[in-house]
Amino acid sequence: MKITVCIGSSCHIKGSRQVVTQLQKLIAENNMGDKVELGGTFCMGNCQKGVCVKVDNDFHSVSPDMVEEFFLKNVKEKV
Repeated sequence: MKITVCIGSSCHIKGSRQVVTQLQKLIAENNMGDKVELGGTFCMGNCQKGVCVKVDNDFHSVSPDMVEEFFLKNVKEKV
């Protein structure tokens, strides 16, 4: 599974750094480093709500306060 987090200016202001840090922690805590690839990219053109996060081919808007819920539903359950 590949997770890509937008680190462009709009998403950076909305907390992309915190989202990346929390995802790194959750991936490590769940021993998923060999199953999940985490990367960053600049603007994905989907800046409406929170930080733009792409899981494989699905786009999500994630705020720093909902990373754990997002991870459980969209990453852990699907790996």
